[in-house]
Amino acid sequence: MTALADRLHIMETEHFEEVARILTRLEKGARLEFIDGKIRSRAVPDGDHGRIIEWLTRICIQARPELWLYPDQGLKVQAYRGGRARPDGELAPSGAFVGQGEWADPEPVLMVVEVTSHDSDTDQRDRVEKPRAYAETDIPLYLLIDRENCEVSVYSEPDGGRYETVHTVPYGKTLHLPDPVGITLETEPLKDWVN
Repeated sequence: MTALADRLHIMETEHFEEVARILTRLEKGARLEFIDGKIRSRAVPDGDHGRIIEWLTRICIQARPELWLYPDQGLKVQAYRGGRARPDGELAPSGAFVGQGEWADPEPVLMVVEVTSHDSDTDQRDRVEKPRAYAETDIPLYLLIDRENCEVSVYSEPDGGRYETVHTVPYGKTLHLPDPVGITLETEPLKDWVN
Protein backbone atom coordinates (compact mmCIF):
# COMPACT_ATOMS: atom_id res chain seq x y z
CA MET A 1 0.00 0.00 0.00
CA THR A 2 1.34 3.42 -0.97
CA ALA A 3 1.62 5.90 1.86
CA LEU A 4 -0.46 9.05 1.53
CA ALA A 5 2.68 11.18 1.57
CA ASP A 6 4.08 9.27 -1.43
CA ARG A 7 1.34 10.31 -3.82
CA LEU A 8 -0.34 13.51 -4.93
CA HIS A 9 -3.38 14.19 -2.80
CA ILE A 10 -6.01 16.63 -3.98
CA MET A 11 -8.19 18.01 -1.21
CA GLU A 12 -11.64 19.36 -1.85
CA THR A 13 -12.51 22.77 -0.41
CA GLU A 14 -15.22 21.42 1.88
CA HIS A 15 -12.73 18.89 3.34
CA PHE A 16 -10.28 21.70 4.02
CA GLU A 17 -13.00 23.66 5.82
CA GLU A 18 -13.73 20.67 8.07
CA VAL A 19 -10.01 20.17 8.83
CA ALA A 20 -9.70 23.89 9.66
CA ARG A 21 -12.73 23.74 12.00
CA ILE A 22 -11.35 20.70 13.83
CA LEU A 23 -7.87 22.16 14.23
CA THR A 24 -9.27 25.48 15.47
CA ARG A 25 -11.13 23.61 18.23
CA LEU A 26 -8.03 21.59 19.17
CA GLU A 27 -5.34 24.24 18.94
CA LYS A 28 -5.94 27.79 20.13
CA GLY A 29 -4.75 30.36 17.59
CA ALA A 30 -4.57 27.93 14.64
CA ARG A 31 -4.93 29.84 11.37
CA LEU A 32 -5.13 27.69 8.25
CA GLU A 33 -5.43 28.76 4.62
CA PHE A 34 -6.01 26.83 1.39
CA ILE A 35 -4.30 28.46 -1.62
CA ASP A 36 -3.47 26.69 -4.90
CA GLY A 37 -4.75 23.43 -3.42
CA LYS A 38 -2.20 23.57 -0.57
CA ILE A 39 -2.90 23.89 3.13
CA ARG A 40 -0.76 26.49 4.85
CA SER A 41 -0.55 27.37 8.51
CA ARG A 42 -0.23 31.07 9.32
CA ALA A 43 2.11 32.26 12.03
CA VAL A 44 0.49 33.78 15.09
CA PRO A 45 0.96 37.56 14.80
CA ASP A 46 3.43 39.26 17.12
CA GLY A 47 2.87 42.57 18.92
CA ASP A 48 4.42 44.73 16.18
CA HIS A 49 2.24 42.99 13.59
CA GLY A 50 -0.85 43.82 15.66
CA ARG A 51 0.27 47.41 16.14
CA ILE A 52 0.64 47.86 12.36
CA ILE A 53 -2.92 46.62 11.81
CA GLU A 54 -4.11 48.99 14.57
CA TRP A 55 -2.28 51.92 12.87
CA LEU A 56 -3.86 51.10 9.50
CA THR A 57 -7.33 50.62 11.03
CA ARG A 58 -7.23 54.10 12.58
CA ILE A 59 -6.21 55.69 9.27
CA CYS A 60 -8.96 53.90 7.35
CA ILE A 61 -11.68 54.77 9.87
CA GLN A 62 -10.66 58.44 9.98
CA ALA A 63 -10.52 58.75 6.19
CA ARG A 64 -13.50 56.52 5.34
CA PRO A 65 -15.83 56.10 8.36
CA GLU A 66 -18.31 54.06 6.29
CA LEU A 67 -15.69 51.32 5.95
CA TRP A 68 -14.11 48.90 8.41
CA LEU A 69 -10.79 47.04 8.34
CA TYR A 70 -11.84 43.53 9.34
CA PRO A 71 -9.01 41.51 10.91
CA ASP A 72 -8.68 37.86 9.92
CA GLN A 73 -12.05 37.38 8.18
CA GLY A 74 -11.74 34.27 6.01
CA LEU A 75 -12.40 34.85 2.31
CA LYS A 76 -13.36 32.60 -0.59
CA VAL A 77 -10.66 33.30 -3.17
CA GLN A 78 -9.28 32.21 -6.53
CA ALA A 79 -11.13 31.02 -9.59
CA TYR A 80 -14.53 29.57 -8.71
CA ARG A 81 -13.91 30.62 -5.06
CA GLY A 82 -12.20 27.26 -4.35
CA GLY A 83 -9.37 28.73 -2.24
CA ARG A 84 -9.61 29.97 1.31
CA ALA A 85 -7.47 32.87 2.54
CA ARG A 86 -7.32 34.63 5.87
CA PRO A 87 -5.81 38.07 5.16
CA ASP A 88 -4.52 40.18 8.02
CA GLY A 89 -7.22 42.70 7.10
CA GLU A 90 -10.03 43.31 4.61
CA LEU A 91 -11.31 46.82 3.95
CA ALA A 92 -15.02 46.67 3.19
CA PRO A 93 -18.24 48.53 4.03
CA SER A 94 -19.27 48.26 7.67
CA GLY A 95 -21.48 45.20 8.13
CA ALA A 96 -20.34 43.59 4.87
CA PHE A 97 -19.80 40.13 6.37
CA VAL A 98 -22.85 39.88 8.63
CA GLY A 99 -24.31 36.37 8.42
CA GLN A 100 -21.59 34.97 6.18
CA GLY A 101 -19.73 32.70 8.59
CA GLU A 102 -16.03 31.87 8.64
CA TRP A 103 -15.41 32.04 4.86
CA ALA A 104 -17.10 35.07 3.31
CA ASP A 105 -17.82 36.10 -0.25
CA PRO A 106 -15.13 38.64 -1.28
CA GLU A 107 -17.49 40.76 -3.41
CA PRO A 108 -17.70 43.77 -1.04
CA VAL A 109 -13.93 43.83 -0.34
CA LEU A 110 -12.14 46.96 -1.61
CA MET A 111 -8.68 46.00 -0.36
CA VAL A 112 -6.94 43.11 1.37
CA VAL A 113 -3.96 43.68 3.65
CA GLU A 114 -1.05 41.42 4.52
CA VAL A 115 1.70 42.24 7.00
CA THR A 116 4.67 39.93 6.56
CA SER A 117 5.55 37.59 9.39
CA HIS A 118 8.93 36.24 10.30
CA ASP A 119 8.25 32.68 9.17
CA SER A 120 9.86 30.54 6.48
CA ASP A 121 7.14 30.72 3.83
CA THR A 122 6.22 34.43 3.99
CA ASP A 123 8.06 35.13 0.71
CA GLN A 124 6.12 32.55 -1.30
CA ARG A 125 2.82 33.16 0.50
CA ASP A 126 2.65 36.97 0.74
CA ARG A 127 4.64 37.98 -2.36
CA VAL A 128 3.58 35.28 -4.87
CA GLU A 129 0.56 33.15 -3.95
CA LYS A 130 -1.63 35.73 -2.23
CA PRO A 131 -1.31 38.50 -4.86
CA ARG A 132 -2.23 35.97 -7.54
CA ALA A 133 -5.18 34.59 -5.54
CA TYR A 134 -6.52 38.07 -4.76
CA ALA A 135 -6.13 39.20 -8.38
CA GLU A 136 -7.95 36.06 -9.59
CA THR A 137 -10.74 36.96 -7.17
CA ASP A 138 -10.85 40.50 -8.63
CA ILE A 139 -10.23 42.26 -5.32
CA PRO A 140 -9.39 45.84 -6.39
CA LEU A 141 -6.34 46.44 -4.14
CA TYR A 142 -3.77 44.37 -2.27
CA LEU A 143 -1.67 46.20 0.34
CA LEU A 144 1.53 44.46 1.44
CA ILE A 145 3.35 45.84 4.46
CA ASP A 146 6.72 44.15 4.13
CA ARG A 147 8.54 44.19 7.47
CA GLU A 148 11.55 42.31 6.12
CA ASN A 149 12.29 44.85 3.37
CA CYS A 150 10.83 47.89 5.22
CA GLU A 151 8.56 48.65 2.25
CA VAL A 152 4.88 49.12 1.56
CA SER A 153 3.40 48.02 -1.77
CA VAL A 154 -0.03 48.58 -3.25
CA TYR A 155 -1.11 46.23 -6.03
CA SER A 156 -3.95 47.48 -8.24
CA GLU A 157 -5.80 46.81 -11.50
CA PRO A 158 -6.45 43.05 -11.18
CA ASP A 159 -6.51 41.31 -14.54
CA GLY A 160 -7.68 37.75 -13.96
CA GLY A 161 -4.46 36.31 -12.59
CA ARG A 162 -2.25 39.20 -11.60
CA TYR A 163 -2.27 42.85 -10.67
CA GLU A 164 -1.23 45.09 -13.56
CA THR A 165 0.22 47.85 -11.37
CA VAL A 166 2.44 47.63 -8.29
CA HIS A 167 3.68 50.76 -6.53
CA THR A 168 6.27 50.30 -3.75
CA VAL A 169 7.73 52.86 -1.35
CA PRO A 170 10.20 52.49 1.53
CA TYR A 171 9.00 53.13 5.07
CA GLY A 172 8.82 56.87 5.61
CA LYS A 173 7.45 57.79 2.17
CA THR A 174 3.86 58.65 1.27
CA LEU A 175 1.80 56.01 -0.51
CA HIS A 176 -1.55 56.77 -2.17
CA LEU A 177 -4.07 53.92 -2.25
CA PRO A 178 -5.98 54.43 -5.51
CA ASP A 179 -9.73 54.13 -6.04
CA PRO A 180 -11.89 52.55 -4.82
CA VAL A 181 -10.08 53.22 -1.52
CA GLY A 182 -8.67 56.72 -2.12
CA ILE A 183 -6.62 57.02 1.08
CA THR A 184 -3.08 58.36 1.42
CA LEU A 185 -0.76 56.65 3.89
CA GLU A 186 2.05 58.48 5.66
CA THR A 187 4.28 55.48 6.36
CA GLU A 188 6.77 57.16 8.74
CA PRO A 189 5.27 55.45 11.85
CA LEU A 190 6.12 52.02 10.40
CA LYS A 191 9.79 52.74 11.16
CA ASP A 192 8.91 52.40 14.87
CA TRP A 193 7.84 48.77 14.43
CA VAL A 194 10.86 47.31 12.66
CA ASN A 195 12.31 44.28 14.38
